[in-house]
Amino acid sequence: MDMYCFPIFILLFLFPFSKSDDQLAQGKPLSAGDILISKDGVFALGFFSPANSSKSLYVGIWFYNIPESSRAIVWVANRDNPATTASPATLAISVKSDLVLSDSEGHTLWMTKNNITADEDARASAVLLDTGNLVLRSPNGTVIWQSFDHPTDTILPGMRFLLSYKGRVMGRLVAWKGPDDPSVGDFSFGLDPDLDMQMVTWHGDKLYCRISVWNGASVSGGTYPGNSSSVVYQTIVNTGDRFYLMYSVSDDSPYARIMLDYTGTMRLLTWNSYSSSWIATSERPSGGYGVYASCGLFGYSDFTGPTPTCQCLDGFEPDPMNSSRGCRRVEALKCGSKNHFLRLSGMKVPDRFLHIRNRSFDQCAAECSRNCSCTAYAYANLSSAGTLGDQTRCLVWTGELVDTWKTNNYGENLYIRLGDSPAGMDDITVQDQ
Repeated sequence: MDMYCFPIFILLFLFPFSKSDDQLAQGKPLSAGDILISKDGVFALGFFSPANSSKSLYVGIWFYNIPESSRAIVWVANRDNPATTASPATLAISVKSDLVLSDSEGHTLWMTKNNITADEDARASAVLLDTGNLVLRSPNGTVIWQSFDHPTDTILPGMRFLLSYKGRVMGRLVAWKGPDDPSVGDFSFGLDPDLDMQMVTWHGDKLYCRISVWNGASVSGGTYPGNSSSVVYQTIVNTGDRFYLMYSVSDDSPYARIMLDYTGTMRLLTWNSYSSSWIATSERPSGGYGVYASCGLFGYSDFTGPTPTCQCLDGFEPDPMNSSRGCRRVEALKCGSKNHFLRLSGMKVPDRFLHIRNRSFDQCAAECSRNCSCTAYAYANLSSAGTLGDQTRCLVWTGELVDTWKTNNYGENLYIRLGDSPAGMDDITVQDQ
């Protein structure tokens, strides 16, 4: 993905904290004014109030060892059920080994839901790790619950964001409602239940942006530059039962996060110690480009230049009759006459594809060439990628192509059907059948 700078500032009213260690034990609740600080001081957990309301209290995790004005909240427990200063709240470990947030009137505002039967004599404890993960453990070290399994609007390095389990689509990342309102917002991110090979954001129940399309490998990934010396690695893993997204960073870039903000933009943010600010090294959509179908039919969002633009696919031109529809063919397809397929590289493939299994490249091309309504295909050989089961991935499209991107950092070959037959290395001429 291309890189665009977009500083993020979240102004918070933070209580004057008294220092604590990295653990929460039974019988020692956390109150407003107390914090847990991870071992090396990377993250803190405590109570905070957004800038617009000094009376609403939330329990959250934030980057600790950076200037207070730039501290980013990365996880919120009670985002839809805030405590109030009128009824002070505490976070404690119950005798049943649950984390429970309750107010002074005895109302439960939030609690964990573990699946174990705990011994009431057992002394569970919680620890805040330098990864930003809050882990609740039994005395024998068994993980009862962890915040990494319940993200809010942020993916941190090392977090396995579960997209599906045993074929069932899992939860979503959900944005804040506003810049200073951590309650559940209108935008969310997760796996498309209709085409379970692509990760998308929604605005309500409407598709808003297709972030990426999985290539089908058991382990696949890409690298994205962070600041001047750091690298962020994205990995998509399919173990058969679990399908998850994960990010990691190079050793010299400890502060990085993926955030879905309240405007619906997915941002890769890295900390710049020189400017003491968060820098968006990648964002989608960007300036309106990348919003679903924003470049119309047979158009694509071009992210390879200094600024994104809308372009027409090769063999197409802007539609003079209706520019909002995108592009039209320079030469119409004619069933039964010679057509050819033009290879376009570095493309995020269009939406509305059909996944055909167990096909070689030639068989995939033939699937499209013999069908007069097939307009494009894409193929991936996964034999060296350690994939489970099918070693191939053949995608075909019929009809109009919508929501295609061209990028520098990831993409694949897309073969589109054109009506004329010029000579060229990237052309495959076929006779329609």
